[in-house]
Amino acid sequence: MPVDVKQIGERVERESALLGQVRTEIGRVIIGQEYLVDRLLLALLANNHVLIEGVPGLAKTLSVTTLSRVVQCSFHRIQFTPDLLPADLIGTLIYDPKNGGFITKKGPIFANVILADEINRAPAKVQSALLEAMQERQVTIGENTFRLEEPFLVLATQNPIEQEGTYPLPEAQVDRFMLKLRVSYPSKEEEHKILKRMARSSPNVDVAPVLTPADIVRLRALTDEIYMDERIEEYIVDLVECTRNPGAYKLDIGNLIRYGASPRATIYLAMAARAHALLQGRGYVTPQDVKSIAPDVLRHRVILTYEAEAEERTAEDIVAQILDRVDVP
Repeated sequence: MPVDVKQIGERVERESALLGQVRTEIGRVIIGQEYLVDRLLLALLANNHVLIEGVPGLAKTLSVTTLSRVVQCSFHRIQFTPDLLPADLIGTLIYDPKNGGFITKKGPIFANVILADEINRAPAKVQSALLEAMQERQVTIGENTFRLEEPFLVLATQNPIEQEGTYPLPEAQVDRFMLKLRVSYPSKEEEHKILKRMARSSPNVDVAPVLTPADIVRLRALTDEIYMDERIEEYIVDLVECTRNPGAYKLDIGNLIRYGASPRATIYLAMAARAHALLQGRGYVTPQDVKSIAPDVLRHRVILTYEAEAEERTAEDIVAQILDRVDVP
């Protein structure tokens, strides 16, 4: 069945006003950080999770909490600590002496938007409790399995500076985050605006809810319909394949890559490119959509060798070389 790109474009144009309202409301609290806000909205449209990395004080947590207030969904913030237990996250069975049985007490994971603050401070046992929720969108407590309500979004933060008392995230868990974002400092002008708005004992910044769960479901369905040409699909496959076999693309970095990106990267790159196109107000994907989102999808999926670390090369460097080398359709 042929795709009507014009009709999709008209629907995207109608929905762009709603997405513009979301940006406007978030902008009442968050100054600058357009990259972070856009990627959070992209993850919401693509129905996937985000890992946010940045030094303290860059509004990572504030951005997530503001997004949850703009979206009319339930929200829970979970502060990850070394003494956190899986039951503190997903819930547990509690003995009821009245009837001699057990009742289920659900944990904070049962919400639409989850802020996993400083996620790398919890041990592996707690991290593993997140895997089922993030991938299967369900939680098992005892013998019972509970479906998580849609939308379900895990937005996790971590501090790249302080390593004392932290645990490296398992690769299986890192791979379940569609995007890994690197948040940087605001510009001098933006910081001056932050001072004017926030440097008071009780900053008066409030936002109005804009998106309902029904809106999110509708926007996600539209995201899935964004047109992607087969040449763009081949370009995405080439980018991911180049992380595994760079020599085939005349790129001499094979000694720097221990493991390339998995097929999940291919899937996420296509989904993220469609969501990026929608946020740009287009009903079709361009190569620039793919190039714009590729570093966020690939940086945590390209595992480097010791030789690369010795040469102080980063995954961002490798991904940039791949984007420069692979032919753009």
